[in-house]
Amino acid sequence: MKNISRLLCAVTISAFVALTAGCASTATQESTGQIVDSSIITTNVKAALAGDDLGTLTSVEVETFKDIVQLSGFVNTEEEKTTAGTIAEAVDGVMKVENNLIVK
Repeated sequence: MKNISRLLCAVTISAFVALTAGCASTATQESTGQIVDSSIITTNVKAALAGDDLGTLTSVEVETFKDIVQLSGFVNTEEEKTTAGTIAEAVDGVMKVENNLIVK
């Protein structure tokens, strides 16, 4: 009976470890919760860029990974590049902005 209890305990612990390992993030992957958070941040940054007075920032590509936002694409002026970075930094949840926009 003791052996069955130990075996059941070992199987339960092994199953728990196997299930939770799939939810953990690594340096190159996000956990399920982080993916959801990144999607929300990306949507909020895109909405903020679309609502800007310049009206030219809607073509900016936005990607988020572990609360770091990357802006890419082309803009017409240095002012648009700076403005896009400032807008992205102001969005809740953004830890850092990598502004890779290229001025035409």
